[in-house]
Amino acid sequence: MAYDEDLAERVRAAVGAHKNLREQKMFGGIAFMIDDKMAVGVHGSDLLVRVPVDEHDGAVKEPGARIMDMIARPMKGFLFIGPAGTKGASLKKWVQRSAIYVATLPARKKPAKKKR
Repeated sequence: MAYDEDLAERVRAAVGAHKNLREQKMFGGIAFMIDDKMAVGVHGSDLLVRVPVDEHDGAVKEPGARIMDMIARPMKGFLFIGPAGTKGASLKKWVQRSAIYVATLPARKKPAKKKR
């Protein structure tokens, strides 16, 4: 599935210059990783965001938001934000919200190397 390149460019501008920021193909779209943790992404024409699990139910009620459910297993803390929720300043709000949340998460543990 192709992703909305215009939305990806707008996300790049909203993310700005974060230390240890990189882009990675993921979920059939593109993910923006901060310190090796996915902060936001673009999937089709939707923005993919992360929010604290305890804020999930409230966040899903915001304009354009819906539960992320790609494989019939919705995940708390992950939302799709449709085009109605990414207009104007709303996009930057979602991107910053996700980046701030991801910064609170513990560092990812590197997988152990397999012995051969």
